[in-house]
Amino acid sequence: MNAERKDTSRGQLELKLGGQISALISASHALNVRTAAAFDSSIQPAAFHIVRWLYSYGPTSASVLAESTAMDRSSVSRLIKQLENLGYVRREDSPNDRRAILLTLTELGRQKTFDALQDKEFIFYERIAQWDNQQLETFIQMLQEFNGFNDN
Repeated sequence: MNAERKDTSRGQLELKLGGQISALISASHALNVRTAAAFDSSIQPAAFHIVRWLYSYGPTSASVLAESTAMDRSSVSRLIKQLENLGYVRREDSPNDRRAILLTLTELGRQKTFDALQDKEFIFYERIAQWDNQQLETFIQMLQEFNGFNDN
């Protein structure tokens, strides 16, 4: 974008929006790091990212997990090994292909994830507690449009 555009009121608004998006990303990252520590302070936040993915989407292969989390396969393998040793993740045979192995959360992994996410969600819910339903619906719709998820 050229310098003249930033002198307009629209340009100034776009800069303010960029600042708010940056603040949201930074706050979200910090909250994710704290949530990972609440889950288990001995693991890296990247390991909790794997746990969080498994919690949301269920059992999967290591290759799908690596692709879905944008991590290289060796990092996923190392983190999965750590999570297995701690009792949070286990390997199981795929019901569709007995040669394939799926990674899944153990009951301990599910419960600790639920507990950690409860604390995280409370912080976000606290910020929107005073909003009425229309404000919340508008915010959700605008975020969906911004993120490219129009489901009208």
